[in-house]
Amino acid sequence: MTSNIQTGTVIAVCRNPQPGLPKPVVDEIQLLDDLGVEGDYHAGKLVRHRYLARKYPDRPNLRQVLLVDAQAYQDIEQQDIQLGPGSMGENMTVQGLPLMLLAIGTQLLIGDVLLEVTEVRTPCKQLNGMHPDLLQAVTTREQGKKRFKAGIMARILHGGAVRAGDHITIAS
Repeated sequence: MTSNIQTGTVIAVCRNPQPGLPKPVVDEIQLLDDLGVEGDYHAGKLVRHRYLARKYPDRPNLRQVLLVDAQAYQDIEQQDIQLGPGSMGENMTVQGLPLMLLAIGTQLLIGDVLLEVTEVRTPCKQLNGMHPDLLQAVTTREQGKKRFKAGIMARILHGGAVRAGDHITIAS
């Protein structure tokens, strides 16, 4: 009997108490229920993204955790952009799970941690602070529409510790 369960591996975890890029790689991050990553600038009940917080200060924070597929780093390497985990501001870099293909509402399990995908991240020009062509490198056009490869946002349904080497699976 074969399993249809898709799995991946967390290859890096990152956090930064300040806004901006990169987010330094750390040994472990603690995810807090419906708040975000402990010690990270983007944690909080209300949206912490600087632009969105100015525009919609009372909006709930559904962008608590950013996950980036390690494949994105391999893809930009083909365009002579050499960057690594944390460079796109992610909290987790994941390998082996096609993050950009996950539907909104998909739940992800990392040990006891349960996340829910809330949106595809729309990257901004801030990425170009890491490399002048990074925003363009993670943006493609398909059937006349922009498609982004700069990660997915999720909210934390059940928190806990996450480290590099942890397995990540699609729960639903």
